[in-house]
Amino acid sequence: MAAFIAAVFAYGRVAQILKTLEQIFTPMGVSPYAFVRDFDVARDGEKFRHIVHRFNRGSDILGLLLGLQQIIRRDGSLKKFFLRGYAPSQPDTTGALSLFVEAFLALDFTPVLGKRPPSAHAGFRYLLPSPRKGSACKRLHMFLRWVVRRDDGLDLGLWEEVAPNKLIVPLDTHVGRIARRIGMTERRAADGKTALDVTATLRGLEPEDPVKYDFALARLGILKHCTKEKNLTRCAACPLYPICRF
Repeated sequence: MAAFIAAVFAYGRVAQILKTLEQIFTPMGVSPYAFVRDFDVARDGEKFRHIVHRFNRGSDILGLLLGLQQIIRRDGSLKKFFLRGYAPSQPDTTGALSLFVEAFLALDFTPVLGKRPPSAHAGFRYLLPSPRKGSACKRLHMFLRWVVRRDDGLDLGLWEEVAPNKLIVPLDTHVGRIARRIGMTERRAADGKTALDVTATLRGLEPEDPVKYDFALARLGILKHCTKEKNLTRCAACPLYPICRF
């Protein structure tokens, strides 16, 4: 539960992400799951209405909590809700993730978002992009990486029913830029097709666990070792310099 909430708000500056998550998690106490299960809009709503995170407002957070509560009450967990659309025969998690998002958006959000469908609320809809719409879905694929990849000291390995080789790389501008520079893809758009393209290349290196490389690639961009501009001093110190086409 904590991983999902953290993932959907993982956009923007790191300092702002951490501030927002602290504001969300502090009222929840030691168990976000128990808080969501017993969540009451009238009683708990004011704890979140003041929170602003770039495109999102307090009403979006309340909608998210209300949806998660319905999932818990119906299926018991996010995992069981996701597995409704997942089959081991599927080539990857994109189909299951599309069904997950569509089922989530079909829940009842009227107590906090009004009568309009949630897809009409731009801020709330931003929290739940869909692969079916062509999005790279970086934050949701990152969440799946956290809960699916086996516990290696980096990821959690909680969802044993999903094989790590089904995961898609959480593609953002950093990973997309680096992937192009070292020949993993020719695509320039940071979209779902590029995410699949990069994952296919990584699967050639590690068929059973292609997304294991995500953290290493992303960190080169996050730490500003690989930037948009060419800088011979910085580039020469990069571990990917020998194979970088840039």
